[in-house]
Amino acid sequence: MNGQNTPPTDQELKKQLTPEQYRILREKGTEAPFSSPLLDVHDKGVMFKCAACGNQLFSSDTKFDSGTGWPSFDRAIPGAVEFRDDNEYGTHRTEVVCAKCGSHLGHVFDDGPAATTGKRFCINGACLLAVKQPK
Repeated sequence: MNGQNTPPTDQELKKQLTPEQYRILREKGTEAPFSSPLLDVHDKGVMFKCAACGNQLFSSDTKFDSGTGWPSFDRAIPGAVEFRDDNEYGTHRTEVVCAKCGSHLGHVFDDGPAATTGKRFCINGACLLAVKQPK
């Protein structure tokens, strides 16, 4: 981060992120399914933050195993993400981006847990930092 309350520039992000993170966050890439170490993070009290700007995005309380190969959540922190229409690859999807820096995170679908929101935020683990919250 650039020390200010503004999102980092692409030049700063190229220095800060791995090439894979940059490709996914800034060029709307996708990581291989079942490749993220965050897939198996199920600890209570973990906050998932944007790897580009540190914005708090998802709580471990909303994480579930969707079986899809990507970290999945049934809701985001209120105001943390924005939604954009994505009509690439001949299909309509809803892209999820960080509300603070505009980085691509993944997509949201309507096949999540019916007992909660019915939403499945399918998020690239490379876009996230898992931070254990103090008690």
